[in-house]
Amino acid sequence: MKAEERWQARFRAPRMTLPTWARQAPNRSIYSCNASGTWEIYAWDRNSGTTRQVTNRPKGTAHAAIDPTGQWIYWFDDTDGDEFGSWMRQPFTGGQDEPVAPDVEPGTVGGIALSSTGVAAISLAREGSFTIHLVRPGDPARLLHEDTEAAWVADMSLDGSLIAINRGDFRHPMLRVVRPGGEVVGELDDGAGKGVIGVKFAPVPGDRRLLILHERRLRREPLVWDPATGEQREIWLKDAGELTGEWYDDGRALLIVRHNRARSYLHRYDLAGGGLTLIETPHGVIEAAAPRPGGHVEYSWSSASRPPVIRSSNGVVVMSAVGPSSPPSVPVEDIDVEGPGGRIHALISRPETGAAPYPTVFLLHGGPTAHDDDSFSPEVAAWVDLGYAVVRVNYRGSTGYGTAWRDALQGDVGHIELADVAAVREWVVARGVSDPDRILLAGESWGGFLTLLALGVQPKLWAGGIATVPIADHVTCYEDEPESLRALQRSLLGGSPVEVPERYVGSSPITYVHQVEKPLLILAGENDARCPMRQIEKYVAKLAEYSHEHEVYTYDAGHGSLVVSERIAQMTERLEFARKLT
Repeated sequence: MKAEERWQARFRAPRMTLPTWARQAPNRSIYSCNASGTWEIYAWDRNSGTTRQVTNRPKGTAHAAIDPTGQWIYWFDDTDGDEFGSWMRQPFTGGQDEPVAPDVEPGTVGGIALSSTGVAAISLAREGSFTIHLVRPGDPARLLHEDTEAAWVADMSLDGSLIAINRGDFRHPMLRVVRPGGEVVGELDDGAGKGVIGVKFAPVPGDRRLLILHERRLRREPLVWDPATGEQREIWLKDAGELTGEWYDDGRALLIVRHNRARSYLHRYDLAGGGLTLIETPHGVIEAAAPRPGGHVEYSWSSASRPPVIRSSNGVVVMSAVGPSSPPSVPVEDIDVEGPGGRIHALISRPETGAAPYPTVFLLHGGPTAHDDDSFSPEVAAWVDLGYAVVRVNYRGSTGYGTAWRDALQGDVGHIELADVAAVREWVVARGVSDPDRILLAGESWGGFLTLLALGVQPKLWAGGIATVPIADHVTCYEDEPESLRALQRSLLGGSPVEVPERYVGSSPITYVHQVEKPLLILAGENDARCPMRQIEKYVAKLAEYSHEHEVYTYDAGHGSLVVSERIAQMTERLEFARKLT
């Protein structure tokens, strides 16, 4: 198979997410899949083995949930990927879609929580406010909570008697549990810089216990909390890494997912005796995991060299999307580099052909609260197929390395991350991995922002840049983006553009556009609400004003595309642009 056919086959190979099942009807599940050529929602009846496509929209569907009884599938109806709209629902067995809350004004999606009583809690963001409504289709919606700062529903108890709400600092929220009438049952607030994040209520009717994540020991760890009595039980593991959790079906144990140095591990924690048991899984990354009734665990797994598969801890493959399989790729190599703020963990994927030093792409992750890992990536594999080494840097600001590393960005955002990227660049050049004259910088979202910024503040280090859906001007972006993203920017930069204008200017790529020396490719979504077009257009106009070489590719969708053919078209643009420079 030729290189072009090989990398395109990975994008076309059907992929699916871990099925999510109804709490009281565990044989009814939903999942997302791209088998139709677009990411859509599917229903799976495990009793009969039948599946059906629930949604069918030109730009795909990103958000969905199944109610605890298994009777209804809820999905978010936005316009061409702009993430602004309303919730709909459809019977699990098929039928007409109906609006969940026709009397609630549309907004930016912020989450949904469902109870077995038919009541849903939906959170939406609009200009200047965050709202949470309680809705039962057919009845008038009732406003439960409204806030000028970030607020979203975390979960609702199975019987609908308790609702958990995160609010406050977008990155370090506090947690409040209320009754349907709005009465406060309990609050947890660990103070500045220590978030308390609601995960799930116990899956047992009448059980008040709420699983949360706290940051009291400089990383995220699980805690079980009874908001009525105030009783807390912290779950501590001696092993390194950040932790998340999920309830076992009977509420007597927790599934602990540990993320450490780009890999994932599963543990069962028994609440009665505190016993911890490692669950054997292959070396790689677990994207999602959940215990099934009966005690076994289903999880979505992949590695850099092996495509994703839905596995079970009992040793079987649970389910796979119908269609041609994906070609494998190369494994990753871990490196540790001493940087200006501490040791930096990075990943290298080397091509199977050619000899070092290689042409190289530094592929920067988005977020910034995310991290690169040892999971399967069609994009990374495509670069490798064409003879490029790929370097991915978990710079300061990345998750997975503790709260101090994640929160190191505050204030001087952009420049801190790029100092780490430059240190890793120096390392791969000094060791003969990369050709210093053929190193490109690329990234999406926050990674796209860093790419534009680097081409202005580190113009001698890079042969060119490829920025997909980037932030180009923080001020203009703040003016046009949804309220939820404004809350994130205020948290990262320490205030609004009015309060700290110098930080917005100092971290904006448009401030340094006159220093750009190397060619740029910018890919932008016409309906992107997160990194809106106007700020990109202002940056591109400045590039033209200074006669800087650049190309622009736009597409009719939002912050990324859920359409397979569009993703292939964008990857083709990136590769063709790179060929001209390296």
